[in-house]
Amino acid sequence: MNFLARVGRIFLLFLRSTGRLSWFSMRGFYHCFRPPFYFLQLFRQFFEMGFLSLPIVGLTAIFSGMVLALQSYAGFSRFSAEGSVATVVVLSMTRELGPVLAGLMVTGRVGASMAAEIGTMKVTEQIDALRTLSIDPYKYLVIPRLLAGIIMMPILVLFADAIGIFGGYLVSTYKLGFNPANYIDQTFKNLMLQDVISGLVKASVFGYIIALFGCYFGYTSKGGAQGVGNSTTSTVVVASIMILCSNYLLTAILFT
Repeated sequence: MNFLARVGRIFLLFLRSTGRLSWFSMRGFYHCFRPPFYFLQLFRQFFEMGFLSLPIVGLTAIFSGMVLALQSYAGFSRFSAEGSVATVVVLSMTRELGPVLAGLMVTGRVGASMAAEIGTMKVTEQIDALRTLSIDPYKYLVIPRLLAGIIMMPILVLFADAIGIFGGYLVSTYKLGFNPANYIDQTFKNLMLQDVISGLVKASVFGYIIALFGCYFGYTSKGGAQGVGNSTTSTVVVASIMILCSNYLLTAILFT
């Protein structure tokens, strides 16, 4: 009976957490379209999530494109299909690797930062101070981050796609001996608008997930510095898992 009681408590805790997260998310959708809007906070989040994330996203993308070209060539050479390397690189980067890798990198960099910042404000009662100043902390802290995630992630993914494809081009032409003109022609011939759009749709969803969990775990932090640390860890772990799960669901919806 003790085992069943323990399972029941875990299940009830899961339901309670899911309900709180759902309510938190619905409040986000509701307040995104209602004034007041804190544009200074919004532009600050654009800068932190977008511009400051470009170096790590770019480095991840270019080396992923380079490795993808090498591995594709090694596999296709067994079947005398080396000409398909450009197709594999462009489709893999735009459909999957660009959005997913950018999402995971931004989760580690920005999601953890959001949870730590908001969590510190929560445990030091700065959020309560905002309420005493007649400022809705949800609209001031959460909404700018949600909007920044939805808007800036597709822009980051566009850069990641371009840089990753360029990395594949460098390896293919300078190391593997591909003709540059033929490689570029093969790339554009097999690149369709639907591939790019599907990656951008995924990016918007991933951006919302990153901001949602970063804000949620930060907003519900308690227990001082240890609680903030736990919230930061939970944000990175849960958001990364949700990105991978939602990537499969979106792929099944968009490409089947």
